Amino acid sequence: MAKYQALSEGEPAPWFRARTSANPSYAFDTVGGRYVVLCFLGSASLPPSQRALAAIASNRALFDDDIVSLFIVSNDTEDEKQGRLKDALPGIRVVWDGDAAVAKKYGAINLDAGEQDAQAQLRPMWMVLDPTLRILHMRPMAGEGQGQSIFDYLRNLPPPARYAGFEVQAPVLILPNVFEADFCRKLISLYDEHGGEESGFMREIDGKTVKIHDHNHKRRKDHEIKDAAIIKDAQTRILRRVVPEIMKVHQFHVTRMERYIVCCYSAEDKGHFNSHRDNTTAGTAHRRFAVSINLNADFDGGEVSFPEYGPRSFKAPPGGAVVFSCSLLHRVSQVTRGRRYAFLPFLYDDAAAKVREANNKFLGEGVGAYSAQRS
Repeated sequence: MAKYQALSEGEPAPWFRARTSANPSYAFDTVGGRYVVLCFLGSASLPPSQRALAAIASNRALFDDDIVSLFIVSNDTEDEKQGRLKDALPGIRVVWDGDAAVAKKYGAINLDAGEQDAQAQLRPMWMVLDPTLRILHMRPMAGEGQGQSIFDYLRNLPPPARYAGFEVQAPVLILPNVFEADFCRKLISLYDEHGGEESGFMREIDGKTVKIHDHNHKRRKDHEIKDAAIIKDAQTRILRRVVPEIMKVHQFHVTRMERYIVCCYSAEDKGHFNSHRDNTTAGTAHRRFAVSINLNADFDGGEVSFPEYGPRSFKAPPGGAVVFSCSLLHRVSQVTRGRRYAFLPFLYDDAAAKVREANNKFLGEGVGAYSAQRS
């Protein structure tokens, strides 16, 4: 008896990492913020797949990466070898799913199918996801008219920012007056005195959490605070002015604080940070809340936004914080004038501290190990 993964409309779509032509480990969770179409065609050699590809070509203008992105999932290695499928950017990417891992997650191939018989147990289908990567629409890939109807469906969708029927506020806390003006200036002076070092971002490679540097994805310099008195001053302010609000809104008791840095996104460096989540590796899985406290206002750009919930961006006043779950997709726009200075800790609790300690074995070289320091 064939066994397929059961998914239904309204459920979160499974996240995955898979190879594309441009990226050996494409993180699907970063694509939120627009409608996403998944086309499970199995192989471009099949007649239904050829009809689907012809329909995609006829409706090419729909896929622009701003409103809609299309991912064609191929389980046939010959599609790549023979050049039968190729990326068409912006908007269209091919996921090379030779082991059928992605197709199985989405119910397109029998969970028990081996690589040799995966095609025989394929259920070709279309799947449409909303900007938060929840399943919006599912449809089998059948006759000619069925293929066209998926494109008619896409044309009738509201703009991504109004996918819920109205504009949705990102689930973030906005807290002014977390740091006083004098303390903001003190932290900026600390950075200016010592300078900053290029900071990377975490990625899972071969089972290890490693630090990556890629200026196309992130450009920022950080100064790690070493002064115990300044660390204590920052902790006290977070404990008294941020932690109670997290408890009130989220019923979460923060007991730990990670990372004491003053960061700088500068216009001269084209400082920015593309869409990412803060807890998607073993070495960062313990993180629960991110806190972004601006220390100055004399800059343009450098605003925090949450693509899954629309294009609105946030620029807190000096001393003000934007607090949000580390699971939320977010980005920092490029600074176009001046420098944005910020204090950027992560908060978590004792249960998450045990997760962090257990995951130390997955940390790659140069990634900081567990610290028992409480907030």
